Amino acid sequence: MKLWDKGQVVDSMIEDFTIGRDREMDIFIACSDVLGTIAHITMLESIGLLSKEELQALKKALAEIYSEMSEGRFIIEQGVEDVHSQVELLLTRQLGDTGKKVHAGRSRNDQALLDIRLFTRDSLLDIAEDMHTLFKALQSQSEKYREVLLPGYTHLQVAMPSSFGLWFGAYAEALTDDLHLLSSAYKINNQNPLGSAAGYGSSFPLNRTLTTQLLGFDDLNYNVVYAQMGRGKVERITAFAIANLASTLSRMATDLCLFISQNFGFITLPSEFTTGSSIMPHKKNPDVFELIRARCNRLQSLPGEIGSITGNLPSGYFRDMQVIKESFLPALAEIQLILRMTSFAIDKVSVNTQILEDPRYRYLFSVDEVNRLVLSGIPFRDAYKMVGKQIEDGIFNPETDIRHTHEGSIGNLCNDKIAGKFALHFAEFDKAKIERVKADLLGLTE
Repeated sequence: MKLWDKGQVVDSMIEDFTIGRDREMDIFIACSDVLGTIAHITMLESIGLLSKEELQALKKALAEIYSEMSEGRFIIEQGVEDVHSQVELLLTRQLGDTGKKVHAGRSRNDQALLDIRLFTRDSLLDIAEDMHTLFKALQSQSEKYREVLLPGYTHLQVAMPSSFGLWFGAYAEALTDDLHLLSSAYKINNQNPLGSAAGYGSSFPLNRTLTTQLLGFDDLNYNVVYAQMGRGKVERITAFAIANLASTLSRMATDLCLFISQNFGFITLPSEFTTGSSIMPHKKNPDVFELIRARCNRLQSLPGEIGSITGNLPSGYFRDMQVIKESFLPALAEIQLILRMTSFAIDKVSVNTQILEDPRYRYLFSVDEVNRLVLSGIPFRDAYKMVGKQIEDGIFNPETDIRHTHEGSIGNLCNDKIAGKFALHFAEFDKAKIERVKADLLGLTE
């Protein structure tokens, strides 16, 4: 079945090539398609294109299809082009001509646009929750090991004292900015494109404000041409937010791979979190962090890929957009898996509390020694030269009592302030509202 079928036979090679992976990809957005259809037919009834009896019969049938999808029993049959066609086919089998009425006032273009927006919204809500879980794990470790010092590096050279409180807390605050960017993508995505049809509106008196309210969107894309131009653009914006988050996770994974190596020996993982070698019996490899890094690095290429597909398209719809789904939809699930695995592993990291007893790290305290001399009244440049001379002469013997007190330093982590920033951005993701919207559409609330 094809929604555009006019009785003409399409060459089988052309058909296979143009359908591509749609049947596979559309399983991601199947539930969203049903919810969008319920909102659309509710609107159609309000403008006289469906009777109340037809609406009730359609909503009941669609709720049953949604249940099949939620339970993993839904399939797109062979010979059916996509999820939109399959849903309409099931409705027509059950309700006859009534099932054929659901497409009035919309095109596959705005139907696909809507489905992707709804699926992306659900995914971003889940990603935000997974980020919250990781944030709490990082902050917990920061507090647990706040007094444990470790070397800070610049140019991979021993530089100044740091602490595990700072290190874990740094990535927690990085997640705060990542969440801020993700909330921007969420808001841009959370606008209703339904009613733009093929990109030029409809001669039906559609009530686009009603579908916006029914689907829980914050607003709608008013200009129907721009609504279609948003296909690909919104995905790229979302992909950029995901890539930004992936960059943070990749960098953290690299730190952890270094820290767990024998040359550093800063942290350990339980044996069950590591893998071995086929010929070296002593090996305990941090494969989990290496794979997190690789998967995150792959995700960082996604905005460029989408930009390359859409970069030279004129306004209006083009089939090029179909290809974006193949990378974009799985990426939303991929970043969730990465976040959950990272949280799981971070929670099991144990820290070496005796790192700085190794004499190779004594130069960490050179800056603190300079500052101590300055506090005693010696000009900074003179103090710098004095300490430098001691190091050159091999007589440097610093005090190792660290007294950093300013905001965000070893002795004043400001984890509560960082948590406040995170909470502010996290509150912008109202998952409870969206769950109520779904329940209302499916008739699960009184």
